[in-house]
Amino acid sequence: MSKPIYTSAADAEAAFYEALSRGDLEQMMSVWAEDEEVVCIHPGGPRIVGLAAVRDVWRQILSGGERLTVRLAHAVVTSNAVMAMHSVFEEISLESDGRRSAPIVATNVYLRGALGWRMVVHHASPAPDPTDFGELSPRVVH
Repeated sequence: MSKPIYTSAADAEAAFYEALSRGDLEQMMSVWAEDEEVVCIHPGGPRIVGLAAVRDVWRQILSGGERLTVRLAHAVVTSNAVMAMHSVFEEISLESDGRRSAPIVATNVYLRGALGWRMVVHHASPAPDPTDFGELSPRVVH
């Protein structure tokens, strides 16, 4: 079976979050570049490098069979002809009971190649409490 061609980074991102919501490992992996330098970091987890390792961690995460509702907010997108970086807030809840996880800040990086756009980095971390920054929450920390 051939992998889909994502004609934009936004299409690849939509497929990534749809796969996460549906618990679909094959769709999830169709978004990732077939490259040994891909990187995935989940909240509180180690840095996972390489396609086989990324597949293994997603298999573990998605094996529970729980359906998720994923809502993205406050996207900041930077892109050029061959690279796109999306910084988003993920609001994730269990479909069965609606309980929401703590907000997650994620950075997704996509590269455009001969077969369309593919993810090369997904880095997710717990969002800090905005009150930690006072009234003016900085857009740039350093």
